[in-house]
Amino acid sequence: MHLDVLDLRNFYYRTQLGRVAQKAIRDQTVKLWPPVKGQTVVGFGFAVPLLRPYLAEARRVIGLMPGPQGVMPWPAGLENVSVLCEEHRWPIETGMVDRLVLMHGLETSEHPTALLEECWRVLGPGGRALFVVPNRSGLWSRSDKTPFGYGRPYSMSQLDAQLRRQSFAAERQLSALFAPPSSHRFWLRTAPAWERFGHRVSSVVAGGVLMLEVSKHLHVPQRPGLAAKVGRPLLEALPKPSAEPV
Repeated sequence: MHLDVLDLRNFYYRTQLGRVAQKAIRDQTVKLWPPVKGQTVVGFGFAVPLLRPYLAEARRVIGLMPGPQGVMPWPAGLENVSVLCEEHRWPIETGMVDRLVLMHGLETSEHPTALLEECWRVLGPGGRALFVVPNRSGLWSRSDKTPFGYGRPYSMSQLDAQLRRQSFAAERQLSALFAPPSSHRFWLRTAPAWERFGHRVSSVVAGGVLMLEVSKHLHVPQRPGLAAKVGRPLLEALPKPSAEPV
């Protein structure tokens, strides 16, 4: 079940907790993918809060928003780049995307397999995709006060297995949102310190969201006609004469 775009907008742009979450995840995204000139960067679901750093350098930035969620103009004050689309049929040519990020897209999808097939289709050679999903063992997936409390939460092994089944290869994994999902002033003020601490001990402490970077795995085609082997030399296979020649 997709969340409504107005609820997502209000959380990320009109609440302090949403702005804290936006900054924590965006910082990790930029750390993983520094802006590079000339790339095509696409977000699906409600990934636009993570795309702003790429507007200046990228050749093209597109924010895809699924029909059940709804769409809003983005970015504010600039030419709109957000597009309403079907969940598993995007208005993008095959192999045209260099960087693809999904947030509030996979865990709320009603057709995750078809969605991942579409991700695989649009990703170009050497392209990378980043999936941001709620951590099933984190605090944020247990609270419906944030968008991460909706949909299917994942463990990293579950996310990796689902993506491998769709021919994606895991490259790097990250985590974010180590502060509790609380609007209390103390937690909001100390959120940056919790993020720094969490990244140092991320192998022990679970963040609120998991971030898995993957590449497009291409199967090497088999060359026909070369697999057959001769069991024994041809001359040995010929019949031997029954008598000595005269």
